[in-house]
Amino acid sequence: MSSTSKLDNAIQIEDRDPPLLDLLNGFILELRQAGLPVSLTESLDAMEAVSHIPIEDREAFKYALGATLVKNNSHWKSFELVFEVYFSIRGSEYVIHADSSEVLQDQELSDSNSQENQSPAGGGAMSGLSPEELQEMLFRALLNGDQEMMRLLARQSVIRYAGMEPGRPVGGTYYLYRTLRNLDLDSMLDRLMSESREQALNELTQLEERLEMDEYKSRIEELKKQIESEIRRSLVADRGVEAMARTLRKPLPEDVDFMHASREEMANLRRSLYPLTRKLAARLARRRKYGRRGPLDFRKTIRHSLSYGGVPAEPKFKFPRPSKPEIMVVADISGSVAAFARFTLHLLYAISSQFSKVRSFVFIDGLDEVTPFLEGVEDIGEAVHRVNTEADVVWVDGHSDYGHAFGVFWEKYGKDIGPKTTVLILGDARNNYHASQSWILKEAHQKARKLYWLNPEPRAYWDTGDSILGEYATHCDGTYEVRNLRQLEAFIEKLV
Repeated sequence: MSSTSKLDNAIQIEDRDPPLLDLLNGFILELRQAGLPVSLTESLDAMEAVSHIPIEDREAFKYALGATLVKNNSHWKSFELVFEVYFSIRGSEYVIHADSSEVLQDQELSDSNSQENQSPAGGGAMSGLSPEELQEMLFRALLNGDQEMMRLLARQSVIRYAGMEPGRPVGGTYYLYRTLRNLDLDSMLDRLMSESREQALNELTQLEERLEMDEYKSRIEELKKQIESEIRRSLVADRGVEAMARTLRKPLPEDVDFMHASREEMANLRRSLYPLTRKLAARLARRRKYGRRGPLDFRKTIRHSLSYGGVPAEPKFKFPRPSKPEIMVVADISGSVAAFARFTLHLLYAISSQFSKVRSFVFIDGLDEVTPFLEGVEDIGEAVHRVNTEADVVWVDGHSDYGHAFGVFWEKYGKDIGPKTTVLILGDARNNYHASQSWILKEAHQKARKLYWLNPEPRAYWDTGDSILGEYATHCDGTYEVRNLRQLEAFIEKLV
């Protein structure tokens, strides 16, 4: 379908339901703010897709948007979070949070209808339940896998236990903790397993017990997700879509700062690294093979033109075969920059086929070569762990001393630097006020093909406190801020 017809379709959506088009525009803008690359064409594709799907079908609506707007599996979690903020559901109604005041009116109307029309299990009747009765109903719903009852109980649990405060600018984690603490779902799992054993005609086998436990854990996780969604809906209703989206916004894995990543973010980084290395290696190989055009190949042009009766209709060019660079990596693995060094070494060795040789050295105040730990291993992550635990990198007190480490490097390995060698130094240049020994970089720069410095600190922090990067930078071909995977990938592409 052409872009013009897609745009016409978007205009039809606006004519039919102006708040929906406004919401989709806000939704796409928030995806871009979160870091997802969404183009204008993809936005039009999304609007075309949802024009064929009833808005009441929440799952189909969600996956239609996902299919047109998400291109990277690691971005899916961020997409889901933004979707949950911008769209929510109440029973069979699809409620669009275009304006918080309208949402509150819709919820009040829904609540009053529920109290008049629902059965004793409905939301109105549940407000009179004692904590013990609520726990018993929750137990029965989990035991029977009753999704509708679990949804109603999740809502009632949030109302009763979350203690939500209107106007408070929070993301809802504390409200979730308070709700789950009062429900005591760990004890609930033990009770569910006991009930299964009692209901079984024969004693459960080990496999049957495991399957039962996995099923109940799955139901409890689903309940937790419903509680979290319920808290999020209430926060959106109180604060509005845009404010809530800003509060919950998290960086994509490739934008997470190496030096300040949480444990969960580090795990996401490791998962993102493997597909990144495959894509990067393939892209670099293609560019090396086809990306550069050399001078005209006269002989090949004439030979090929014989099929056209001697007319040189298709010029042929010589493709240069540049030699692959030899890399020497000198990495600071002290506590402040260890994660950055680990991911850089991991990436370089994963695409080592693009280099003629990779040699690695790590240091704190002493320096050690760790190339044997990393060469020819299948699990680079395990090899990097060995580097962190077995390398001899402490000389005196285990505090960074760039000057002494560079001195050891130059004395032992300086003779190996040649005109094909690219030297990479990884670190924040925080030297704890020791001697800089910057003359070593000057000598290395004169011998090497290139010398680069990669720093995981923000550029504004350079040359503050005990950082002496400016003194080292005068002897480098380039100094780069590399705080995340996106910046690291961009540098590696320049390097090759």
